[in-house]
Amino acid sequence: MVLSKIWSAFIIVAIFVAGIKYVSSNNYGSIFNDMVVGKGGDTVQITTKKSAELSPFILNNLDKNPDFAEGRIHYKRNAEKTEVKVYRIQETDGVIGTSQVAVNICIGLIGIMTLFMGFMAIAERAGGINLLSRMIQPFFSKLFPEIPKNHPAFGHMLLNFSANLLGLDNAATPFGLKAMESLQTLNRDKDRASNSQIMFLCLHAGGMTLIPVSIIAIRASMGSVTPTDIFLPCMMATFAATLAAMVVVSIHQKINLFQPVIIAYIGGISAIIALLVVYLVRLSKEDLDQFSKVLSSGIILLIFIAIVLGALYKKINVFDAFIDGAKEGFWVSVKIIPYLVGMLIAISLLRTSGVFDVIIDGMKYLANFANLDTRFVDGLPTALIKPLSGSGARGMMVDTMTTFGADSFQGKLAAVLQGSSDTTFYVIAVYFGAVGIKNTRYAVTAMLLADLVGVIASVILAYLFFA
Repeated sequence: MVLSKIWSAFIIVAIFVAGIKYVSSNNYGSIFNDMVVGKGGDTVQITTKKSAELSPFILNNLDKNPDFAEGRIHYKRNAEKTEVKVYRIQETDGVIGTSQVAVNICIGLIGIMTLFMGFMAIAERAGGINLLSRMIQPFFSKLFPEIPKNHPAFGHMLLNFSANLLGLDNAATPFGLKAMESLQTLNRDKDRASNSQIMFLCLHAGGMTLIPVSIIAIRASMGSVTPTDIFLPCMMATFAATLAAMVVVSIHQKINLFQPVIIAYIGGISAIIALLVVYLVRLSKEDLDQFSKVLSSGIILLIFIAIVLGALYKKINVFDAFIDGAKEGFWVSVKIIPYLVGMLIAISLLRTSGVFDVIIDGMKYLANFANLDTRFVDGLPTALIKPLSGSGARGMMVDTMTTFGADSFQGKLAAVLQGSSDTTFYVIAVYFGAVGIKNTRYAVTAMLLADLVGVIASVILAYLFFA
């Protein structure tokens, strides 16, 4: 019910805000058309005005820059300086285009899902998943007390968390969906999320990542002098978000986190990460890129060869097992299409209606009113969109870097925010949709609280490292 109310609120608020803009401003006469059939990146022509009709503020800025933007409204003066074209840039696709994008995402996921689910089917028949389950059980059995001893779900979750840690999004999704399916077999109420499913998904959404390779690459491409300097605060922020998710869910489920096994595992993982960080901070950008590529790609290939060798040793029909798993991956990709379409069109309405602009303007006003340093507000659009859309947040991060500079405080904060958490509503739509869960209970609230911790940690770390 929580997800249903949030989804409904997204649509109602978006259309309400769009209606206010339509009535109160001539700049948004086509906003309803934009929300339905608009295309992201398109130029929306508003009007053409004589230079004399514009305010001195706009004219002064046009003298400095012939294509001046005030908020979302752009002013472009002709060469003769007699006329000014007023226009907007469509932020994202309308609901029609977004529906097609959602389907294309799922189609693109089919190949990845069939690949990894195929290899996972081989591993299950060969006993590899059970081996992983036994290895991680002392720790996971405390966080997931409802899961029986040596259940395959432990192994699936370990693979998912490991893939996330290494930034292997392509592998993390199939592993995670398989974990959800394993947990669903233990779920007595198939329409209602179990405690174990909520704990797993909240930890997954914490987005714990060791090296944010894609963010470093974007910063390098945009001319950053030190593109790797955000990886440490990124990792610390995701660690904080993941721990927050664990604490929030544990409070709900009355799990004691001060058990010696839990403390030992978390402490051991923290120590390993700290040692790795000590090593990584000494590497150059090129060496870090090379290390991350070798580590991530090498581990994937190591998993593949270990699975195949183990299956041959157990005399498993390797190819038949792969095909059976691949078929399952195909149908899971198709099954999540309605859930993803529903979530993405609500997000599209929020963005095209300008709801985020209203929120950001409100935050700037409050920061100014409280006499705070307002630089952090310019990085927040990335944080606001990240729970809704990974690609949208990436676009906001790039926009912030373009406006303020890749090595500016705002640009670095946006990069840390981009790496601080996962796309909460996308995760909810895909993972719960794959197993047909309708009642998500408190999962959305817990995940958003973890996101909030990640945002707060990101802002604090950005000031500590870059201000």
